[in-house]
Amino acid sequence: DACEKWGFFEILNHGISTELMDEVEKLTKDHYKRVREQRFLEFASKTLKDAQDVKAAENLDWESTFFVRHLPESNIAEIPDLDEDYRRAMRQFTGELEALAERLLDLLCENLGLDRGYLARAFAGPRTGAPTFGTKVSSYPPCPRPDLVSGLRAHTDAGGIILLFQDDALGGLQLLKDGAWVDVPPLRHSIVVNLGDQLEVITNGRYKSVMHRVVAQPDGNRMSIASFYNPGSDAVIFPAPALVKAEEAAAGAYPRFVFEDYMKQYVRHKFEAKEPRFE
Repeated sequence: DACEKWGFFEILNHGISTELMDEVEKLTKDHYKRVREQRFLEFASKTLKDAQDVKAAENLDWESTFFVRHLPESNIAEIPDLDEDYRRAMRQFTGELEALAERLLDLLCENLGLDRGYLARAFAGPRTGAPTFGTKVSSYPPCPRPDLVSGLRAHTDAGGIILLFQDDALGGLQLLKDGAWVDVPPLRHSIVVNLGDQLEVITNGRYKSVMHRVVAQPDGNRMSIASFYNPGSDAVIFPAPALVKAEEAAAGAYPRFVFEDYMKQYVRHKFEAKEPRFE
């Protein structure tokens, strides 16, 4: 029901230990304070000075981020400024998230009436035989002009299934439902799950990727750790034949494409409607 009507759901009892989640949260917030905060404040001060009207600010996001790749090959050892405790905890945490994403994909198969493992196979690129999996670690510091700047502009996610560990004290994430923005409430030790564009295509529109955004806040520093379980770069994406009726096949509602080619479109048009990207 959530996949069909909301594109988002929030789970507890996911099997990831609360002790590990607390450790990752502490290390992430310490890392921001120690390594990234001063850099961000210098950047933000200059950016706000240069963007004093809505038009100038509309292409800005009030966030400090770094990316970690896990599959097909990890780059966590190459990222500077991460101490060994943080690398170890992040490896363990994202390993648990990878297994959770695979469990969820099989549950989606069951709900859709697809063979178990269908979605995992659809995500596997023919060359690598594996999905891509990576994590975006973000901090959303206090913003003096939340009326002017977004935390993160509205968009759908390009990939497959996204697992978010978000701050349990500070909100800001919103999804678009029936033309209105709805808060995604912080819930301690939960994982927020949302569906990306590729699952909309593979399910032939039965499940939808949904526009969402982060609203900048005047107080607090919101943590967000979003892990993206996506198709392999060379995976060929198309609607599952079992979910396509004959008349829909003739009309060709969703295209067939290589995920890497879609990503080239997405990078240029992330903050725009998804339908032209599908076309």
